[in-house]
Amino acid sequence: MKAEKVKPLFLEAVKKLGITEECNFLFETPKNPEHGDLTTSIAMRLAKQLKKNPRQIAQEIIDQVSANASDMISKIEIAGPGFINITLSGKFYADGIRELFEKGENVGRSDFGKMQRVNVEYVSVNPTGLLHLGHGRNSCLGDTVATLYHWSGYDVTREYYFNNAGNQMQNLAKSIYARYMQLFQSDFPFPEDGYHGEYIKLIAAEIREKFDNTLKNPSVENMQIIRKYGEKWCFEKIKATLERMKIKQDVFYNEDSLYNTGKIQEILDFFKEKKLSYVKDGATWLKFSELGLQDDRVIVKSTGEPTYRLPDIAYHREKFRRGFDILIDIFGADHVATIPDVMAGVKALGYDSSKVHPVIYQFVTLTENGEQVKMSKRTGKSYTLDDLLDEVGPDVVRFFLLMRSGSTHLEFDLNLAREQSEKNPVFYLQYANARISSVIDNAKEAGIKLENDIDFSLLTHPREISLINTAMNFGQIILDATRKCEPQILADYLRLFASEFHAFYHDCRIIGVETDLQKARLALAITTKNIIKNGLTILGISTPDRM
Repeated sequence: MKAEKVKPLFLEAVKKLGITEECNFLFETPKNPEHGDLTTSIAMRLAKQLKKNPRQIAQEIIDQVSANASDMISKIEIAGPGFINITLSGKFYADGIRELFEKGENVGRSDFGKMQRVNVEYVSVNPTGLLHLGHGRNSCLGDTVATLYHWSGYDVTREYYFNNAGNQMQNLAKSIYARYMQLFQSDFPFPEDGYHGEYIKLIAAEIREKFDNTLKNPSVENMQIIRKYGEKWCFEKIKATLERMKIKQDVFYNEDSLYNTGKIQEILDFFKEKKLSYVKDGATWLKFSELGLQDDRVIVKSTGEPTYRLPDIAYHREKFRRGFDILIDIFGADHVATIPDVMAGVKALGYDSSKVHPVIYQFVTLTENGEQVKMSKRTGKSYTLDDLLDEVGPDVVRFFLLMRSGSTHLEFDLNLAREQSEKNPVFYLQYANARISSVIDNAKEAGIKLENDIDFSLLTHPREISLINTAMNFGQIILDATRKCEPQILADYLRLFASEFHAFYHDCRIIGVETDLQKARLALAITTKNIIKNGLTILGISTPDRM
């Protein structure tokens, strides 16, 4: 939050130059530390408006800021064509770390999104099988985005949208039935489009144990029993896997309810009334060409079966009706083509489609010894999410699935994930937390108590200033990761912050130095621990005090 503390001084200076309208500009961290703590190009941005040389404008801004910020800024100077480089004062950092220390375990929390309701939809897997790595990335991404919004003060609802009807569920039932029949007749044919995973055999075995041979006749009633049994079995497994990863939902929304309650028909009636739909070759088409898109598309097939667009449009309308201000959908890259259609439909219904934020993630490749590990739910050669959790644990799985931007393809390196050393970023971060816990224990044994008289101005060592500098970015990092729905921003920050702490720990002795300095360094270490712990908690990673 360094920039937020300095920005008012610059806004006031800009006003003195005659700029009366809102002036938006950014502060950045210089790549070269010798250029200060912050830099801004505001002078160059104002050059055309003020009809002055940027360096002249920069000097006028510097004169105004210097007159009002003697205790916050130790040096401010012009660089290049008109950049303003700012070096912050020791008092600035002392006040900054004091503020963070006093927040204690609440460091990083804000009320930025107060009074705003957010719906985050994620996982949303139909109950036809076990979760794989792609589902894992969706789950971790959605759960962490929801947590980020919660930490930023929003009222968050976590939602799971699923469909327990349709062709996929019929294929599940036929697959289970075939495996069930093979328990009585080994050469019973298996459907070509069936699910081949070993879990189908497990379900079939349970059904035989419970129902014996009473379901051999493939009547509608018997197939319904098999389908319901398979659905329940799969859903229980899905929920159990999510629970292992500390992932939860507040709402489970069934797509089928949109049909049962007449919501789908309402949408069809609306489009027909507004003359936005028409029938051609027995199918119902929506006039997407009149809604800003290029081509019209089918929303109900000639068979009477709706395409994905129709229930998705109806579902988003229901979210708006439920009073959410922001709708976040976590989608795999295979959904990219569908999003514009749904957004156009939502807008046609009279809702603000800009409030819908689809988050697209790319696929995951599991690698071992530099080679890809094959995964497939249909063929049965499946490396499930549970298999991965068994092998490397939920902390590693979550962090590895979050440490790259969702917009990039992710290679999950099994060899690195198995490492139980500082090479593994999860252990590196957890070790920093455990190391500080050890320092705190040693301080207690030495009888060191932190009162309200901590002199943070004693923290002047370059390692101390660097650690404080990075610590002061924590709140902004959370807000940035929240706004962009990119948890890897936080993951990257924590790795940098842990590195800063290890360097500080190496160069700055905490216990056994002069009393006041000892207290200040211990308070800095405690603040560091709170930040690391809260950051990892947001990512869903545990923070053991012993390793």
